[in-house]
Amino acid sequence: MSIPASSVQKAPAPSARPGSALDKPTIYGILFTISLVHLLNDSMQSVFQGILPILEESMDLSLTQIGFIIFGLNITSSIMQPVVGIYTDKRPMPYLLPIGMVASLLGMLTLAFANAYWQVIVSVVLVGLGSAVFHPEGSRVSNMAAGPRRGLAQSIFQVGGNAGQALGPVMTALIFVQAKQFGAIWFTLVAGLAVAVQWKVALWYRQYLERFPRTGQAGGGPAFTPERKRKIRNAVILLVILVFARSWYGAAISNFYQFYLIDVLHTDTASAQWYIFCFLAAGALGTFCGGPMADRFGRKNLIFFSMLGTAPFALALPYVGTVWAYPLLAVMGFILLSSFSVTVVYAQELVPGRIGAVSGLITGLAFGMGALGAAALGGLAEHTDVSFVIKLCSVLPLLGLITLLLPSDRTVRSWSEEQPA
Repeated sequence: MSIPASSVQKAPAPSARPGSALDKPTIYGILFTISLVHLLNDSMQSVFQGILPILEESMDLSLTQIGFIIFGLNITSSIMQPVVGIYTDKRPMPYLLPIGMVASLLGMLTLAFANAYWQVIVSVVLVGLGSAVFHPEGSRVSNMAAGPRRGLAQSIFQVGGNAGQALGPVMTALIFVQAKQFGAIWFTLVAGLAVAVQWKVALWYRQYLERFPRTGQAGGGPAFTPERKRKIRNAVILLVILVFARSWYGAAISNFYQFYLIDVLHTDTASAQWYIFCFLAAGALGTFCGGPMADRFGRKNLIFFSMLGTAPFALALPYVGTVWAYPLLAVMGFILLSSFSVTVVYAQELVPGRIGAVSGLITGLAFGMGALGAAALGGLAEHTDVSFVIKLCSVLPLLGLITLLLPSDRTVRSWSEEQPA
């Protein structure tokens, strides 16, 4: 795939002020390219989600051990993403993008030949490291190419990831049920393609930095008053709680609802995957639509809708059979994940000048909370049953009520545009 270097020349030199993005065009070629890489990256992560029933059977794993596989993958990514983001805010490293994908390639290779539980854990750590490098830097590239359409740009970037996650259950049904664990070897080709595309993105990234060197504080944002810092900190804490609720519920559905379908509703492994695919594919569509919807109706409003709008369907899901589960999962996936990219953009405006750190924090937090959720829910299911876990988690979207405490879009925009103290 070729990304013309001339596309860099279309954007005027960015100002040090946060509002300078309004003067730049939206570079769709870069946005769709980085979204493709996001799809490839997250499809490799979704291999672990899709292969869980296979590993449970072949390695005789408990639900707690399964939870720790997801925990190992996501906690590695969640811890390292903010670290990578903070570092690259000060010292951008374009070629870190393809290097991170090499780690994911090694992780896929390790998984294909793993014959012990600890080797599976090593593979998830390698893939987690690759993901930790990609997400904050990919979000930065998206921001560079966004121009005035930051909500749409972040949606294009994030929809690739959600589409990649949705491939997990499909891969289980079409690949792993037949090829078992060794089917992961095919994803070394996916990783190789991702390395090649990332190299092209890195070239554009480097040329952008050379043409438009950053001015002012390297990676630093404006110095606000103590009162303003307190308000921003409180808003970030509220976002963290919302991401916590969304991620834990997403972990319950994407990782454990398949076991609920198998154990309680008596479907087979292959059939159960299509329900999870329905949820995740609808989530990918919701992620794509969320940015434009937020640009139209407001980011805070969209975040509120994504949580409270999910609640009635989540509460109904444990009490329906296999027929009604499909439409409920589709509606929930669309609504719940419509705020995925919007939350990132809202946080970036709350803390201007720290694109990598904030993107790493919010996206990494989503992975981290999903990791803790997977581990905790796995242990809980081990001591109770998976039906209890699904019912318990159905109340989590109700935490969306705290969105009412977030500052309005207009307030956040005024904070980022005014002259700091």
